[in-house]
Amino acid sequence: MFQRLLSHIPPGQFFRYLLVGVWNAAFGYAMFVLFTYLLSGWWPRYGYIPGGLLASVFSITVAFFGYKLFVFKTKGNYLREWLRCMAVYGSCIAIGFVILPGVVFLIRHSTAIDAKAPYIAAALMMGFNAIYNFLGHKKFSFRERGEA
Repeated sequence: MFQRLLSHIPPGQFFRYLLVGVWNAAFGYAMFVLFTYLLSGWWPRYGYIPGGLLASVFSITVAFFGYKLFVFKTKGNYLREWLRCMAVYGSCIAIGFVILPGVVFLIRHSTAIDAKAPYIAAALMMGFNAIYNFLGHKKFSFRERGEA
């Protein structure tokens, strides 16, 4: 089954995706930590929510160029692909806005962790985000004209 799934991915593409994904995950998480820290003075318990939004929007464009130029290697169509990339990431952000507060709540109420709960919750969600985004970019953002 795993081999059948991989047969739809050109050789090297998944590895390149993982490289860009690891970079983007680290970069995006660093932006999340930075913005959450900066906004915690204004919203002590909930600064992670606008911090997550700002970090996501900022890191999407960085990810877009990595995926376009290094992973999917598409030509032209910068605006269309960037808008599609924003749509994929935007839907992922929307899902995160629904799920992240619940995960933070569960961590805070099932463990002794309080202040660091948003950071742990965001790290846990990165696995889901990686799979969701790869499929969205492969099938929508960077698909070739003839693909459906």
